[in-house]
Amino acid sequence: MASIAATAAALPVKNRGMITISIMLATIMTALDTTIANVALPHMAGSVSASADQITWVLTSYIIATAIMTPMTGWLAGRVGRKRVFVVSIIGFTLTSALCGAATSLEQIVLFRVLQGIFGAAMMPLSQAVMLDLFTLEERGPAMAVWGMGVMVAPIVGPVLGGWLTDDFSWRWVFYINLPIGILCLAGVLTFLHDDTETSKKRFDITGFALLSIMLAAFQLFLDRGENNDWFHSAETQIEAGVAGIALILFLIHSTLADKPFIPLELFRDANFSAASVLGIAVGLLVFSVLALLPPMIETLLGYPVITTGLVTAPRGVGSLLSMFFVGRLVGKVDTRIIILSGLSLFAVAFYQMSHFTLLMNAYLIATTGFIQGLGTGLVFMPMTMLAFATLKPEMRADATGVFTLLRNLGNSAGISIMQAIFTSNVQVVHARLVQGLRPDNPAVIGGGGQHGGLPAPFSFTNPAGLAALNGEVGRQAAMVAYVDVFHLMFVTTVLMMPLLLLLRPANQAPAAGTSSVDH
Repeated sequence: MASIAATAAALPVKNRGMITISIMLATIMTALDTTIANVALPHMAGSVSASADQITWVLTSYIIATAIMTPMTGWLAGRVGRKRVFVVSIIGFTLTSALCGAATSLEQIVLFRVLQGIFGAAMMPLSQAVMLDLFTLEERGPAMAVWGMGVMVAPIVGPVLGGWLTDDFSWRWVFYINLPIGILCLAGVLTFLHDDTETSKKRFDITGFALLSIMLAAFQLFLDRGENNDWFHSAETQIEAGVAGIALILFLIHSTLADKPFIPLELFRDANFSAASVLGIAVGLLVFSVLALLPPMIETLLGYPVITTGLVTAPRGVGSLLSMFFVGRLVGKVDTRIIILSGLSLFAVAFYQMSHFTLLMNAYLIATTGFIQGLGTGLVFMPMTMLAFATLKPEMRADATGVFTLLRNLGNSAGISIMQAIFTSNVQVVHARLVQGLRPDNPAVIGGGGQHGGLPAPFSFTNPAGLAALNGEVGRQAAMVAYVDVFHLMFVTTVLMMPLLLLLRPANQAPAAGTSSVDH
């Protein structure tokens, strides 16, 4: 892996304002895509005839493709030039966004989302690197704060914008919205950004990259398709698990023997980096799975319009923005582990409240728990990243950045698949349990006082319409119980994560000023 290093003092650059706007458009476009599609998932599922667990592939395929390609960014920029990589990424991301919007089947949209993730992987790290090069050391603080605001505001706007586009137009417009942004961004980069970086012939570990890609792809397929295939009772699932395991073993052997492996394993000898990586995977598993589970629950069980779904989930982004603002002032004054513990505690409070969700609740509870989770997100991610690199040697930080991002994305995609699989399984179990007692000879049912076999209208044991209505209500109740069980599992997982903080050591010294590098 190669690094994208920012010089300590930026040289004067013409049109800095226009370059900043162009870069911000790229940042907003990729950050927007992390949340804008979530609220449209139920509508996508109906359009492409996909089940609730299958439609989450739209999210996981994008995340895993980004995870695989992100560590290549530094090498590609060094090999062919930063501007060329940027231009190809913008063009590819914009075109694949249009293809996602035009998709007519689940297979097509998943394929195009993979391509979208491949092209979009480089834009965030390259945007950060360009921003660092544009401004002097003294100017970087305010400049990166503006850049960070774009990263944080986009997820706030995403659910609301996605809800409005889906409600008033179609779910396809959550992808088509990237077209005007992409065109403006491309015009700005082509016109104003000049590539002064020198290309290099640094070796790339293609074997390590290929083995890691095969492992991650097979592992994600195992998680995504395992529930539908009845897990290890299916030959396909056994093959996917076997391929993932063999590829992982070969990757570890290769990385141990190679001179310059794709992922240097010595990174994990650092206790802080290893513990923070595990914590990052676990936090990503929880945070992103909630983003995938909530919109379908709100729209299908509570009957909210998609625009309302966007509005009640937007407070999560507001909470993140507020906590990110304050956490910068706390770092250095308060033990970073205490800040992370505070964030995890907020996660636990939110998940505990969510484990008491009911079909009769109002939107206030959803918005409140989302806001609390947002506060926790800001208190966890930035301090956790700082501690991950606090005790690493300076020459290892460039490689560590890409690895840490890859592992966090792996947690994001795996979390969505695992929690969706648990939810789907729980629905079936709870539905069967509820139906067992729903019989005409059950005194509790007969004593219901209704006019149709002891059941209130429109439910009935005797006519098809009444039976269909009854089964629909049982399915609705079973789904809510399954959601509540998943949220309770998240609460327990969060509490069990807290002792991991004991493995983290506070930084003895801050990273050297002016040595900023990005390697994704």
